[in-house]
Formats: sequence, structure tokens, C-alpha cells
Amino acid sequence: MTNGWVDIKNTDMMLVMGGNPAENHPCGFKWAIEAKRTRSAKLISVDPRFTRTSSVADLFCQIRAGSDIAFLGGVINYAIQNNRIAKEYVANYTNAAFVVKGDFKLPVDTDGVFSGFDAEKHTYDRSSWNYSGAGGGNAQNPGMSTGQNHALPAPLPPLPEKVDYDLTLQNPNCVFQLLKKHYSRYTPEMVERITGIPREQFVKAADLYTSIRKDGDMKKVGTIIYAVGWTQHSFGTQIIRTAAMLQLLLGNVGRAGGGVNALRGHSNIQGATDMAGLFDTLPGYLKVPTPGDASFEAWMKRATPTASKPAPWDSWNYYSNTPKFTVSFMKTMYGDAATKENQWGFDYLPKVDRDYSWVNLWNNMYNGLIKGLLAFGMNGVSIGPDSSKNIDALKKADFLVVGEIYPDETSEFWRSPGISQEEMKKIQTTVYRLPCAGFAEKDGSFTNSARWLIWKNAAVPTPGDCRLDQAIVADIFLRVRALYKKEGGKFPDPILKLMWPYTTPANPSLAEVLKELNGKALADLEDPATKVQIKAGQQLPGFAWLKDDGTTACGNWIYSGSFTEAGNQTARRDPSDPSNMGVHPGWGWSWPANRRVLYNRASCDADGKPWDPTRRQVWWNENQQKWVGNDVPDFKADSKPKDHMGPFIMNPEGVGRIFAPLSAFADGPFPEFYEPFESPIQNALNPKQNNNPVVTKYKTPDDKYGTVKDYPVICTTFRLTEHYHYWTKNNPMNVQLVPEPFVEIGAEMANDLGIRGGEKVKVSSARGEYIAKAMVTKRIKPMMIDGKKTHQIGIPFHWGYRGIAEDEGKTSRLLVNMLTPTITDPNAHTPEFKGFLVKVEKV
Repeated sequence: MTNGWVDIKNTDMMLVMGGNPAENHPCGFKWAIEAKRTRSAKLISVDPRFTRTSSVADLFCQIRAGSDIAFLGGVINYAIQNNRIAKEYVANYTNAAFVVKGDFKLPVDTDGVFSGFDAEKHTYDRSSWNYSGAGGGNAQNPGMSTGQNHALPAPLPPLPEKVDYDLTLQNPNCVFQLLKKHYSRYTPEMVERITGIPREQFVKAADLYTSIRKDGDMKKVGTIIYAVGWTQHSFGTQIIRTAAMLQLLLGNVGRAGGGVNALRGHSNIQGATDMAGLFDTLPGYLKVPTPGDASFEAWMKRATPTASKPAPWDSWNYYSNTPKFTVSFMKTMYGDAATKENQWGFDYLPKVDRDYSWVNLWNNMYNGLIKGLLAFGMNGVSIGPDSSKNIDALKKADFLVVGEIYPDETSEFWRSPGISQEEMKKIQTTVYRLPCAGFAEKDGSFTNSARWLIWKNAAVPTPGDCRLDQAIVADIFLRVRALYKKEGGKFPDPILKLMWPYTTPANPSLAEVLKELNGKALADLEDPATKVQIKAGQQLPGFAWLKDDGTTACGNWIYSGSFTEAGNQTARRDPSDPSNMGVHPGWGWSWPANRRVLYNRASCDADGKPWDPTRRQVWWNENQQKWVGNDVPDFKADSKPKDHMGPFIMNPEGVGRIFAPLSAFADGPFPEFYEPFESPIQNALNPKQNNNPVVTKYKTPDDKYGTVKDYPVICTTFRLTEHYHYWTKNNPMNVQLVPEPFVEIGAEMANDLGIRGGEKVKVSSARGEYIAKAMVTKRIKPMMIDGKKTHQIGIPFHWGYRGIAEDEGKTSRLLVNMLTPTITDPNAHTPEFKGFLVKVEKV
């Protein structure tokens, strides 16, 4: 989230797409209701199903699953055509005025792709996706290969140091004019053809959402709220990009009640990505080293951006501090073994040479390249995609270690439906099941959707032989290190020199881990401006103290400030809110720097005065000559408004990116609508390019893809309030609430197929089948997609072949993800769970 849960109460307008917060985030959704109650805020719900969120919306649009970019692109076009954009904001706080190189081409100028596309390799040469200008910093090397191709990509040219620009926004090659041209094709008529939303209904939605900028009004603000209904597509990243661009055009980013707000599906998904749960980042979203980085210096040169802006403007370019963040990280990892002489232990870090994302890992296991898997709190068979392929992959592994609180489908993959006793005997995979601790049995912090770190204490001790996760990890590490000490090895240094400074090495305290993440001084430090001193060994107040000379250690720079000399800031529980804007500065701790709304400098005009004086977040104090506010200013405190420093301090340009240059995205600097990989129609917008052109298509015998001829129905998956993923089917109370799986089918479709509510249906895809009772409903209606009547269904994904006795005889024991395809987004590598083709039959 750029903002946060409580901040939603400050909004005037909500667009909810790709999510159903009333059912999936019911506690947080109260803030949307609060905005409606106290501010008369309007809510627009756009969803394939009429949900409980839709039931409290002011306007509902039923959309075809996977057509979100067409809808959002249509709203962008509507905003531009009807002069409902934040002109001053757009000109000064985005790259709309930046001029793009003359050889850049839009899909409308080609055959549905951007300039630089290589049809044979399914990749782009992105060198034309750049600004026009002079000078330049470091080459923009993408760093690693994709898929199984180990060849490193060619370096890209640098961003120009001085960018050509046109504040009138009239230059035909400026970002704004290219944007206008690109989305001019997204007319209400085209939106209707692609999404199935009737033209009149779409215009109502576009008019309502953009009404906050009617007649140049800048006081009102709107927010966009989404969840995995956006991310789980082969173009999911670009859906979210389109939303961000719309919010920039309307001047909604950085403002109370605004932003682009992701609703995380678990209590610590945000924390997992913060802590390098992704293969291509280090903690704090630092770039991993790759084989192309010959030295620490070369790595930093590639990973550290240089400012790229119009000459008269200023850019803080805060990622220019990457060497400080990285050296401090290396000191936390290797302590005294990380020195300037050995490049801060650069050789100890693995060099990431290819795509190690989720689907690729299972594909590699299927192909015999990965011999074993450790799965903790992760039911890989159930969560798919294509559960059958994941089961077949595990059959080929040498070993599987599962740490869980219940036996799950992954730990019993060899007993999945369809595997005979004879086949079981042939499976040679050794399975180890480790009893772990449940959430109530351990302490630690959660980082929620709003970036708030909230500490929790253990409520009860672990039962029996169950052990805490960190104790299991510590045991494995200490035994591996002991073997290296005893037997040596090809390169033991990364293991032997890794810091393990915990009071109880076999069971590290998570409070000690959080102190490591926060960071400490390794030598006496002094701030040259304030003369404040920090003694060696003391906790750092925040990341502004980090150095690149080895005198500071910090495990995750964005978490610096979370555990200071004043104690564990994440354990604070002061509910006071002096501004009454939902800031609550003493409740937990929010990264970065306990800041609740990111980019909040953009909540003021160019002179430093709030767009809306009644919702003041930060502002320029002329007397104090610094930025002050109810929130922590996300800005250089003493940068005067006349300096024209951009509010988007993490970008080299200092402004929000409507156009994303060079290596920012694999599939285009502007989002373009492409059909889901399995689609009921040809691409009406780009007839010569149906799907995302850079998507990887896996080619094992298990990877099968359907067509509308055999599978004419669109399917999406969803979650229920009463169940939590695949865990609660082990809990009698949850099973009593919703005891069995079902398939949600529209009444008209059910009538056509002769299906009545409660009768069993079989849903088939090219990959597998699923049998459950039909829930016949009027909440899903048939849609006209490019002139063709098309049906959609929805299936909740909570059930499987592991559960409790109350389940017996009620569930088919099959997995919904037997149906889903192994197609992923080329940027975030998320599978396409939310829009694929199936066939529905009465059993």
C-alpha cells in the first residue's frame, strides 16, 4: 500500500477491482464504510461476480476476468478526453513532460507490440524505451537471463542525465502525448467489446471516478483498492501499473485518502517480500548480484541509479544511497569478515544467473534439475498452478521436507487421488514431516498491507515435539556449518564466516533478529549537521545514519528505526491520533521511517501548500525552513519548494513514472491490453498479437493449454470469509460454517445445462478436472464479449484431499488448481489463476 488501511477513511472515491475486501478483508473494509458514512464517499465495484463488496457499492460493473487493463485504459482515455486530470500535478510531479526518443514506437504503430520486439526470442530490445536528452550515468544492465537460457542480456544505454522536456505537454513525443495516443484506442465501444461491460455502464463508472477532477477541483481525492484478482494474470504487473498511471494523472498519489492500495492475502505477505522472499532481491529490495557483476564495485555501479531529469529540476534520487544500504547489509551478514579489502564479502553472496521464481522451480524439479525441497508453511501442491504437474515433480525428487502444523497435500502428495497402490510403491521420494509452531505459539512481527510492523507475543507454548521455525532453521544451519568445519569443502567461507551472534544459537530470539535488521553502529558516529553522536554498539535511529565505509551494520535498510535505543518500536500500542487522519504514529512502526503515506510531498502544490487544507499531511514551514507535518515528510527536509525537487524520491527522475523507461518492465513502458493465455476471443485491440508477447510457455508433457472450441467457459478462483486458504479445513468450526466445496454458476448457464442448485458438476480444463456441487446464483450473469455470449464461473479454492473427519463424503478431494495453467507474469512471475478456460458438465 502507498497509504494504509485506516487512511481509506479519508477518501472521497473508491475504485475496488481485483479484490473483494468486504469478504476477504472484513476488518479492514470498515474504513471504506467509514469513508462512505462520514465523507459520503462513493464506491465503484468492478468484479466478475456480484460480491458483498458490490452490494454496498454505489455502482457495480460486471467485468470479464482478465480484461482489467482495457477497463483502466478506457478510464485513462476518458479522463484525458474530458479534461479531468490534475494538470499542475501531472506537469510537475510526473514524467508527462519528458520527451521520449524518436525511434520509440507504440503498438498502434506496429503489429501490436512496442519497438524492439524479437518475435523469435519473445523478448524486447528496450534501448528505444528511453528519454531524449544529453549525458548519462550507469548502463542499465537487466542483470540476469530469463527461463533456462543462461546467456546474459546485453547492457542497455543509460538514462540521460539531462532530459528534454516540454511543460506545455504538446511535443508529439512527450510522454503525455504518447500516452494520449496509446489509450485513444480504448474507447467506450472497445471497452465494451473486450470487457463485456455495456458502454453506458462503463461511461457511468469512468465519469464517476474522474468526477473528483471535474472543473479543475484538486481538493477531492480517490483511491484504488486491489488484491490478487489483479496480480494473478500473465499481465498482472501491468494491470497495477495502469492503476498507478491513472492515479498519477488524477493527482491521487501521496495524498491522504488516495494511492494504490494492495490488500495482502496473508498477515505477513508484505514482510515476506520486504525480507527477500523473492529470488531477485536482497532484504529491502536491493538488487541481487549476477554473474555479469565482476566485483562489488561493478555490482554497485549497475544497481545504483544516477539522476535523470530536466536540467532546472532537482532529484534526490534516494537509491543513490544503495552502496550505504548494501555495505551495511554485508556487515550484518559477515561481520568482521566483510572488509573493504575483500569487497565487503562480495564473493560470499551467490550470483543469481536465471529465473528462480516459483513456477520455474517446480518446472526444474519436474525436469530433474532440483533434487529436493524444503517447504515451511507452504502447501505447494495445493497452491499450484497445475497441481498435477507439481505432484509429478515431487515424484521425481529425492527428498521433501515439510514443516507444518497439519499433514497437508504436499506432505502426502503420493496419496493424491488417482495414484494407485502400485504407483505409490514406485515413488522413491523420501518425505520428512517436521511439526512446527502455529501463529499463536510464536512471537515476532507481522508486516501488514499498510507496511506497519506489529509485534505480537506468543499466546501459548508449542505442544509436544513441535518446534519454532527459527529453531529448525538454526539446527539445519549449525549442523551444515559443523560439517564444513569438519570436512572442509570447495568454498566453505560463506558458511563459516556467516554471522550467527544470537544469545541462544540453536533457537535465535526474534527480538534479536529485529535488532539486527534495524542496525547498529560499529564505530562512534556523529551527524555533521546536528552533532548528535552514536556510540559503537548502539542501535541506529534510522537509515539516514547508514555508511558505506563499514562503520554501520543493518540487515534491512527499510526496517532501520524499528528497534532503536528506545526499544522495540513495533511493540508500541499508543492509539492516539492527534490529526484525526488515521496516522496513529505511536501504534507499531511503519516502514520507512514510521511514515504512513508514501510520497506525501505530492500532497502539496509546487509552493508547498496542501491541495486540501482540511487534510493536511505535510507542508513547507517558511519560518522553520523545513518540511513539517502530521506524518513524517517523505522528502528532503530542507529542500525549498523553489528548488523543484520531485516528490517521488526513489525514482532517478524524482517524479512519478507514467512512462517506464528501459529495464523497468519486460513487456512495455506503457501497459497494453493482451488477452489471457486461454481466452474466449481473439484480441480485438491487437488482432495480430493475441497474448502478452513475452510470456513463457512451458513445454513439458504436463503443460497443456485449452482453446475456446473445447473449453468455452471462463473460470476464476476466489476465497471465502469462513476459510483461510488450505488450513482451516482442518478446523471443525470452519468446516461447520462451510462444510463442502462448490462451483458458483450463473442461473442462465445452469438452466441451459439442466443443472439445479446442489447437483454435482464436473469442471474440466486442458489439465484436469474438478467435481463439486453447483451453487446456482444470479450474481454471475452471461456477458457479451465481442458480440459473443460468454459465461463465467467462480470456484473457491480451500479444499483438497487432506482434512478432518467432518469432511468425509462431502468433498471430492480434488484440488481446484488441477485446472489452472502454468502461465506467469513476465515481471513478477505470478501464475495466471484468475482467468482460464474450462468446460462445465452435469455429473
